[in-house]
Amino acid sequence: MCGIVGAIAARDVSSILIEGLRRLEYRGYDSTGVAIVDVQGRLQLQRAVGKVVRLQDKLRASPAHGPLGIAHSRWATHGGVTEANAHPHVSGGRIALIHNGIIENYVELKSELSGKGYVFVSETDTEVIAHLIHDQVRQGLDLTAAVRQAVRRLKGAYAIVVFDALHPDRICVARIASPLVIGLGTHGENFVASDVQALLPATRRFQFLEEGDVADIRRDGVTIYDGAGRVVERAVHESTLSADAVERGEYAHYMLKEIYEQPRALADTLSERLLGDHVLEAALGPRAAQILPQVQSVHIVACGTSYHAGLVARYYLEQGARIPCTVEVASEYRYRDPVVMAGTLFLAISQSGETADTLAALREAKKLGYIATCAICNVPESSLVREADLVLMTRAGPEVGVASTKAFTTQLAALGMLGLAIAQRKGFDRRTIALYARQMAQVPELVEHTLKLDVQIKAWAQQFADKHHALFLGRGPSYPVAMEGALKLKEISYIHAEAYAAGELKHGPLALVDADMPVVAVAPNNALLEKLKSNLQEVRARGGRLFVFADPDSGIEPADGVEVMTMPDHIEALQAPLVYTVPLQLLAYHVAVLRGTDVDQPRNLAKSVTVE
Repeated sequence: MCGIVGAIAARDVSSILIEGLRRLEYRGYDSTGVAIVDVQGRLQLQRAVGKVVRLQDKLRASPAHGPLGIAHSRWATHGGVTEANAHPHVSGGRIALIHNGIIENYVELKSELSGKGYVFVSETDTEVIAHLIHDQVRQGLDLTAAVRQAVRRLKGAYAIVVFDALHPDRICVARIASPLVIGLGTHGENFVASDVQALLPATRRFQFLEEGDVADIRRDGVTIYDGAGRVVERAVHESTLSADAVERGEYAHYMLKEIYEQPRALADTLSERLLGDHVLEAALGPRAAQILPQVQSVHIVACGTSYHAGLVARYYLEQGARIPCTVEVASEYRYRDPVVMAGTLFLAISQSGETADTLAALREAKKLGYIATCAICNVPESSLVREADLVLMTRAGPEVGVASTKAFTTQLAALGMLGLAIAQRKGFDRRTIALYARQMAQVPELVEHTLKLDVQIKAWAQQFADKHHALFLGRGPSYPVAMEGALKLKEISYIHAEAYAAGELKHGPLALVDADMPVVAVAPNNALLEKLKSNLQEVRARGGRLFVFADPDSGIEPADGVEVMTMPDHIEALQAPLVYTVPLQLLAYHVAVLRGTDVDQPRNLAKSVTVE
């Protein structure tokens, strides 16, 4: 997710802007830039492809200092990773603008502005906004009025921060479906950012803008207008976060920290893509409108945890979008001769974007007649992202723990949105799309509630710590969730764990069940619940000990040999794979801690598998 920082003060703000970008590096990005107005009123622009350090190098060679400035880290959606596409964008030599989000109607606005003589030097939708605001300013409006007029023309999701170098008395901001926070300083200075973390060295007092808000930020005060143009007050919040809270912070391991980061990671992944009642398909890139209508089936290829995400996606695509979907392991795909059906989209999933087998599969797929290739990935500068035709970035931020947690759940969120985007293009009922979009938007809150089970899960872990084997069971989309739970346990605790579709127990795995084999079951309240309950009875009849994560209305009660963890209320079928994954992650973590293993760097494993 792109990063925004802005400042207006009586002192030089360049160091505040750069430090803010550095603090937003966890989000992932591919280019950076800064625009500053110096004390002589000159606009200074500097941009760089790559990490913040590349921008710092440019600023050392050509310093930019001044009391007003904005800075941005970009994660490409429109246009390639180039300096010309990096933010800020400038119009008329005076309007400098940065933007998070996607403007759906940028093509028609670009055509209109080109007709007025504006020349576009980037491939982005963002440059359209800069020219649109400049057009209003040159007609005599002040900056705030110009922004309020311009945003009425925009369709999509955005957080906009802009200044006018000819009138450097203010920064103006606006937001729809993309987070933006104002930092209230002292001694005649104020700030703005996409995340509180960026501003903690400068202030601890914040105002969170609401949907449709436009704000006029000056050194001596802030004026906020709501979507109807009325002046409004937004509550001031005092942050309790520490400015030097880095690395693991309060957490004993990176893995635990990353499990707890999932509500924010999911919210970031959904932000600017889900807009009320639909998915912004432009999040997949400028070719999405051309490719998605052609999709008749999807072929998913991935490895490890990402493969499990693909197995969940098969349910999203077949049950939700009503198109066929096949899923296979990348290392196997490479060495067979697949038959590609007409209208098939090739989808590669990888956390790092450098997984050797997945990357090789993508390259092979380009020769085989798919309509296009698509990547779901967390690293914007990765090879997979650069080489795919369509890209939907997860926004998990850096994941240090080898055992993937937030990367997996954000992949599920991205895959859910892809399914909705395809369903939209196929003309599905708009009310159904809106319902699913709302359900997806509720997932971060449901995960937050689920994390409150941590103490109970830690107690359960005591009963696994001395075991050598475990079974995980699920049905339907809960089966790949069980597979992921088993993988987590074996990765970090070194307990042999396997997952089965619960209906398969009687076809062999029941022979393993005894009092020394804990059996973990995932039991959401769906159409397969009664079938699952019958399978669990098969385990009980063989003396197995059950540990069930169950919906409150499942009817599964604790009993001799049956322990039940009650999940939050009202978890819908679309939400269940993301939410039920979390307690399985926590269980694996606590078992590993009790066994004294290296949680973050388990033996024999690497974070990114870049060799075959």
